[in-house]
Amino acid sequence: MTTRVVTSHQEPHLERQLSNRHIQLIAIGGAIGTGLFMGSGKTISAAGPSVIFVYMIIGFMLFFVMRAMGELLLSNLNYKSFSDFAADLLGPWAGFFTGWTYWFCWVITGIADVIAIAGYSQELWPALPLWIPGLVTIAILLLLNLATVKAFGETEFWFALIKIIAIAALIVVGLFMIFSGFSSDAGPASFSNLWSHGGFFPNEFMGFVAGFQIAVFAFVGIELVGTTAAEAKDPEKNLPKAINSIPVRVLLFYVGALIILMSVIPWTQFQAGHSPFIAMFSLAGLGAAATVVNLVVLTSAMSSANSGIYSTSRMVYGLAQEGDAPGVFGGLSRRKVPQNALFLSCVLLLSGVVLMYAGQDIGKAFDMVTTVSAVCFVFVWSIILASYIAFRRRRPQLHDASKFKMPGGIPMVWVVFAFFGFVLWTLTTQPDTLTALLFTPVWFILLGIAWYILRRRPTHLARYATFQAELARDMEQEA
Repeated sequence: MTTRVVTSHQEPHLERQLSNRHIQLIAIGGAIGTGLFMGSGKTISAAGPSVIFVYMIIGFMLFFVMRAMGELLLSNLNYKSFSDFAADLLGPWAGFFTGWTYWFCWVITGIADVIAIAGYSQELWPALPLWIPGLVTIAILLLLNLATVKAFGETEFWFALIKIIAIAALIVVGLFMIFSGFSSDAGPASFSNLWSHGGFFPNEFMGFVAGFQIAVFAFVGIELVGTTAAEAKDPEKNLPKAINSIPVRVLLFYVGALIILMSVIPWTQFQAGHSPFIAMFSLAGLGAAATVVNLVVLTSAMSSANSGIYSTSRMVYGLAQEGDAPGVFGGLSRRKVPQNALFLSCVLLLSGVVLMYAGQDIGKAFDMVTTVSAVCFVFVWSIILASYIAFRRRRPQLHDASKFKMPGGIPMVWVVFAFFGFVLWTLTTQPDTLTALLFTPVWFILLGIAWYILRRRPTHLARYATFQAELARDMEQEA
């Protein structure tokens, strides 16, 4: 059945070149992003030690979103991504809104990554103009993605490995500092720092709430493994393995790292816009290590932007295949890469360079774009859950036959929906995030206008009919 994804059309199609190790590390890379390395300073300063529970709760809820996505993707291997099953199960409007919103999410996230890269480059080389690292980053990522998808997978494998080693080193060094009785101007390194500076909830409930509005962005990209479905080898084996390891990654890379950070340095010492990772290595007297961590943070942002360019190009390619995007973006290069869609994403990332010069504060620019991105990602995650509800209602036989059922089923979907409502409410509690939240509906209004114009066009209707025929044929083969 997997070969039909390549041969169902006369024109070239995406190839399954991503191996198990690529899929596993892409999933890890998606779960560890710029939000952890750069955004956790602000999260800790807002929520204090209760940030540990913030990350645990978000990770727990998003695990069920990923399980729902996994069950749906594996129910029909002709789905290229979650926008495909949204279009199939909820209607063509859902595929259009989900695909373009996810594309927008990653363009915005890529802009945030370009801003972060420029900021950290300036810390390493203060005289360097902001536009230089921005342009160099975009050029490098474009060249990496114009090669085969296997080259992308290899690059992301090493990017993710660097992040894993950095966090593991932080945990090992931090544990050594705690158990060796290390002391600094901030006080002794001890697990008691978690509760001796105002308790676990020093800023009370609203401080705890403030942690959610920042921490959600740290998890964007966790669904990235879903966009690799059409290019993954043996997806029935590799996708479940990648999704099921998400809770362990959250506990180790987020909760474990943050416990160590706040044990070595009291939470009161952390500031927004400054990486806690760099602060801890600097405090340990490891100046060279702090510089290395700065480079790791740069790598992390590069990894996130690399994933963003990959996912946006595949999403636009899929939209063009279904008639929801201009046909020019539906073509592939000789290396089976959607190069026109890649060029579009990279051109739009240049707006990150402009945004840095439009505002005086890199931190504020980062906060603005990350909030917009987080709101749009919540929409995409919600569409995945809505598709799951439709799947259970319309295809009960496929759910019964599934070997990768979502735990908790429909009741758990409503629990996660309630949590998303809580997250959106948290964004109204701070002026900066409220401003970004109020601007976000503009995107959906523009999408609604575009959909109203597009939905009755003959070319769109013809492509969508072909898309449905392919899915129906695949269902028959499965039966």
